[in-house]
Amino acid sequence: VQLQASGGGLVQAGGSLRLSCVVSGSRISGDAMAWYRQAPGKQRVLVARITSSGSTNYADSVKGRFTISRDNAKNTVTLQMLSLKPDDTALYYCNQRRIVNVEGAFVDHWGQGTLVTVSS
Repeated sequence: VQLQASGGGLVQAGGSLRLSCVVSGSRISGDAMAWYRQAPGKQRVLVARITSSGSTNYADSVKGRFTISRDNAKNTVTLQMLSLKPDDTALYYCNQRRIVNVEGAFVDHWGQGTLVTVSS
């Protein structure tokens, strides 16, 4: 399984970016997909998740500014980011979570990360 993230870059505060993650080697239709981010010197944290049924949840810091979506036909998950702030600067990672048994055990697959830098 490979997750290829793209779309990062340098943007001024208030600007927007659109991150995409294309998954190969595995169909995503039954899996939860998510974006995480890791700022320098900090732990990786969840930004947004979308379940197989389309339900979404977001970190409080991005609610109202970021939107996660999925296209199962294209095996792709997207993160639209608006009104970017310097605090959004981080490496953004795509995540695929597959439940493997009835007890809820799961397997995570990660992309390589795409860098988002927001200048003030």
